[in-house]
Amino acid sequence: MNPNCARCCKIVYPTEKVNCLDKFWHKACFHCETCKMTLNMKNYKGYEKKPYCNAHYPKQSFTMVADTPENLRLKQQSELQSQVRYKEEFEKNKGKGFSVVADTPELQRIKKTQDQISNIKYHEEFEKSRMGPSGGEGLECERRDPQESSYRRPQEQQQPHHIPASTPVYQQPQQQPAAQSYGGYKEPAAPASIQRSAPGGGGKRYRAVYDYSAADEDEVSFQDGDTIVNVQQIDDGWMYGTVERTGDTGMLPANYVEAI
Repeated sequence: MNPNCARCCKIVYPTEKVNCLDKFWHKACFHCETCKMTLNMKNYKGYEKKPYCNAHYPKQSFTMVADTPENLRLKQQSELQSQVRYKEEFEKNKGKGFSVVADTPELQRIKKTQDQISNIKYHEEFEKSRMGPSGGEGLECERRDPQESSYRRPQEQQQPHHIPASTPVYQQPQQQPAAQSYGGYKEPAAPASIQRSAPGGGGKRYRAVYDYSAADEDEVSFQDGDTIVNVQQIDDGWMYGTVERTGDTGMLPANYVEAI
């Protein structure tokens, strides 16, 4: 059904219809309320849902109010009421610091991941405390970084080459504990006996240039100036040797020592 024109109240057909200011107009009826100039959608200005041209658009004027004592009192009273209401809302919401966050699939995924991480850490600490110091050692070794276990393999492969020819009896015992060192990650007994006879064979000697504290049970601590004997190169970053001052044997960082 065709609507009526907002000015002449006659039926407006689609060919001459203008839809503006929430009303329907004939193109000829869509003119300024003051000067009757025909308007279009580009040059009209609406005021109280009536079209005006730019020259006759009503200007909004503001009434100046004098700062009388009564007006000042009302202004001050309004400010006090606003401040009282603000403090009331502040005290009511005190301790309830929260913000509304949309529950999106991404936030649900992050929350689920955090819950899983917390659950894993809880079980890890629980198993460690239940096993105790002795039982937890094997559990900790199973979770050891694969890069650390790689240090053991080159060490065990290189040790037979440093065994003196005069002591072939140590080669056979060394092969047996080699397979056991992967699962339990314990120091083989054979390398210890080999190192006791190694100083007689004139192994490599290094001097410590920095202090170092062992960060793991298979490392050794030393001080600046200590002599490291029976040194074996594991890779570019780690060595294996014995601190002459303390007699401790284990891994040490290669950049903390220098060859003698």
